[in-house]
Amino acid sequence: QVQLVESGGGSVQAGASLRLSCAASGRSSDSRAMAWFRQTPGKGREFVAPVTRTGGNFDYADSVTGRFTLSRSNAKDRRAVHLQMTNLRPEDTAVYYCASESRIYYYAGPRGEYDTWGVGTQVTVSA
Repeated sequence: QVQLVESGGGSVQAGASLRLSCAASGRSSDSRAMAWFRQTPGKGREFVAPVTRTGGNFDYADSVTGRFTLSRSNAKDRRAVHLQMTNLRPEDTAVYYCASESRIYYYAGPRGEYDTWGVGTQVTVSA
């Protein structure tokens, strides 16, 4: 069973940067692709960016391409995925969730089957 815990959210002004982290633990947590999603009230969950089990990242959402960057650590006891967000905009305001792919050694980016989720961390960007 994989457990995910997000951290790093906060309130910033437009143009600022934030770094979100998602600590992963549990069986095979280092063998699964992961991704970040975000959600705002009244809107569905929006895919943001994925990362392969080895740290490769592409398939970013168009709205964050060039501003957000994913990285990953699979070191024992320090398994985590980080989302570096720069040049933040008010429309980036949302609760950000990390998620783990249900299938080990499998990557499907935005079309993955993400079955384990963290509780989310709030990001608020003011104009």
